[in-house]
Amino acid sequence: MPRRPALRRFACIHAMPAPRPPRDPRVPSRTHPPMRDRTQPGVRHGLARVLSKQGVCSRTEAARWIAEGRVSVDGRIVRDPEFPVIAGRAVVRVDGHEPAVAPRHYLMLNKPRGLVTTTRDEQGRDTVYRCLEDAGLPWLAPVGRLDKASEGLLLFTNDPAWAARITDPAQGPDKTYHVQVDRVPGASLLEALRTGIEVDGEHLSARDARLLRAGERNAWLEIVLEEGRNRQIRRLLEAFDVRVLRLVRVAIGPIELGTLAKGAWRLLDAHERDALAPTGGR
Repeated sequence: MPRRPALRRFACIHAMPAPRPPRDPRVPSRTHPPMRDRTQPGVRHGLARVLSKQGVCSRTEAARWIAEGRVSVDGRIVRDPEFPVIAGRAVVRVDGHEPAVAPRHYLMLNKPRGLVTTTRDEQGRDTVYRCLEDAGLPWLAPVGRLDKASEGLLLFTNDPAWAARITDPAQGPDKTYHVQVDRVPGASLLEALRTGIEVDGEHLSARDARLLRAGERNAWLEIVLEEGRNRQIRRLLEAFDVRVLRLVRVAIGPIELGTLAKGAWRLLDAHERDALAPTGGR
């Protein structure tokens, strides 16, 4: 099947939250132990990290502001992004003003193919933030990543503790993908994907792999991962000489991509947010 050309412009749509119950999880839901607030008073962190944890901007953007001399700590201009700050004690100002802690936001995007999951791309490629332009939202960070050629469900938030729960390899929710491959796999290959294989010193495997539908020369698989390592599905399939034609993430835990249009986003409601990970009442 010929590859589609990478998209360069997208009609990005804001879809309002629609009340819908999440699907029943395929396995009993995991428990999430409480996580320590990493910017709690009395704990030292680098200045750029403190700003990013407040949801003011990304850490990269904070480092740039600091280097430009726009940030002061207790009245003194600081140009070192790693300058140690005790959150809750030091007075941090940007352009002479104390930045307000942004309200927490949680949203899902149907990422189109051809966009890179980064705040700013050194090669000038379009990023996922194109879909959030003119949305009137505070700065939000992607929760995990999808590579440029991959599509589907991508979460964003400015709540770093919540994001850490989602991406935690031991406690985070499963991720479900629909993957088109260049052959019709037999039962032995599907079992091998579940068993896994060593690739560059890493053991790569799928929590589950099953055939969705098949044509004469290609097929669609459903692959479930417990954790999302870099290009894990592509590397796993390549190890068995299977080429990925298309890869779409369709669910994270109980939250499904559903009918959300390509390039569209919507806010998660409180039930969806807490179904993915508790927020500790924030």
